[in-house]
Amino acid sequence: MSKKNKTSKGKKAAKPASASKAKTPSDPDLVPLNEAMKPEAKTKGAKKLKAAKAGKAEQARAPGNTEAKPKKLSCLDAAAQVLKGEGKPMTCKAMIDAMFSLKLWHSDAPTPAATLYSAILREMTKKPDTSRFVKTDRGLFTIMS
Repeated sequence: MSKKNKTSKGKKAAKPASASKAKTPSDPDLVPLNEAMKPEAKTKGAKKLKAAKAGKAEQARAPGNTEAKPKKLSCLDAAAQVLKGEGKPMTCKAMIDAMFSLKLWHSDAPTPAATLYSAILREMTKKPDTSRFVKTDRGLFTIMS
């Protein structure tokens, strides 16, 4: 028998040369773990990050920025407003259509009526005393008087 055909069971296969070398980071943004675990003040760029955050906070508190953006209505708030204006029980689909036409609320979701229905029911069960909605009939809701 020749030595080439024999394999020893006790020896492991040799690793490729590239796997045995220690990998050096080619990306300058990679940081060794022991450096990453240091306190924030000692890491690279931490001072810049803190300065940027402080600058944004100052801009938000500046006296010249007193203009308040109008807050967007939530789906439930818009539904309550539509029901109040309509004065009669409505289905969720009709409420959604009214919200879209009045530009009170907008969504690109495929089923906003189902979402509104479940949100109204959730409010009615979680806050029975303070709920804004009353279910009058199957699929019909009105505003609490």
